[in-house]
Amino acid sequence: MSNPAVRVRLFGTLERGEQVQLWTLEQGTLSVSISEWGATIQSVRVPDRAGRIGEVALGFPRLEQYLDRKHLASNPYFGSTIGRYANRLAWGQFELDGARYQIPRNDRRNSLHGGERGFDQRPWKSTPLPDGVKMTRTATDGEEGFPGALEVAVDFRLADGALQIEYSTRTDQKTVVNLTNHTYWNLAGEGEDSATSHVLRVDADSYLPVDEMLIPIGTLEPVAGSPFDFRQPSRIAGHLRRAHRQLEWAGGIDHTFVLRPPSEPGMLRTAMTLSDPASGRMLTITTSEPGLQVYTGNFLDGTFRGHSGRPYKYRSGLAFEPQHFPDSPNRPAFPTTELAPGKRFHSITRYRFGLTR
Repeated sequence: MSNPAVRVRLFGTLERGEQVQLWTLEQGTLSVSISEWGATIQSVRVPDRAGRIGEVALGFPRLEQYLDRKHLASNPYFGSTIGRYANRLAWGQFELDGARYQIPRNDRRNSLHGGERGFDQRPWKSTPLPDGVKMTRTATDGEEGFPGALEVAVDFRLADGALQIEYSTRTDQKTVVNLTNHTYWNLAGEGEDSATSHVLRVDADSYLPVDEMLIPIGTLEPVAGSPFDFRQPSRIAGHLRRAHRQLEWAGGIDHTFVLRPPSEPGMLRTAMTLSDPASGRMLTITTSEPGLQVYTGNFLDGTFRGHSGRPYKYRSGLAFEPQHFPDSPNRPAFPTTELAPGKRFHSITRYRFGLTR
């Protein structure tokens, strides 16, 4: 298949006059738009089984909506690149080589998704690729309390019906890094009331149980016999109706699943497959990351209206975030998220779209 068509247009202008561009990648019937604000996936359009093209990613048509104070006060992170540390850090703290670092607490007593102003709330620079676009920025030493100047590159590419996101970073000082993308999906079509009728399979035999503050307690729990057992495809709604303390604390699913190793060394591991029986749309995610955060849109409440103009209601979108584990800097038994000078953080995730039979 030939390289995708790549188009760019002005998405909006920041208060200080800086322009923000929106890149659109198109290949066949797949279209993906990425904004320089937050290196954000703003739109994903794919066909249903009848060939009708529809929007399946939650997002806003205008830059001003991403900058609105209402959005920032209850940030849903629609489609954004998340960093410097995705997910939660207990008490917003961690220790590195004997030094203790404090990150702003923006999730009750914890730090979430990089602090008060993470990568999602920063402008990025863009350059074209033959099959996509590269987004780059440098996080300064001390930004949101993290040590080290961190050079970050995120490549968005389309190939053979799949969106590939490739992350790469380098630092001048020892630091911690955990990057992901926070797109919410509704394969029935953005703006539909609920995505819990979707069918989900997650390639994980265990998950990370959490405490009341949604911080992992440090153990791996088998999914067998629990609402977190998606080893066979099943409707999400049935799992959410089960009585379970973990679901009560999170208001649904907001947990990390421990993914199985890849079938062969060097290959991406299968993370999950999501399908919508009504439209026939299907999404499969493969990744180099060890974990997958599954979030069932528990805090969507109709505050925001997106592409369709319809409110994003409770559980009207689902987020699947390939990443390292939450609070890893405080959990030596978890896979390390430390990055030293001279080393490179590198991660790949692919989103493949298709149709069920």
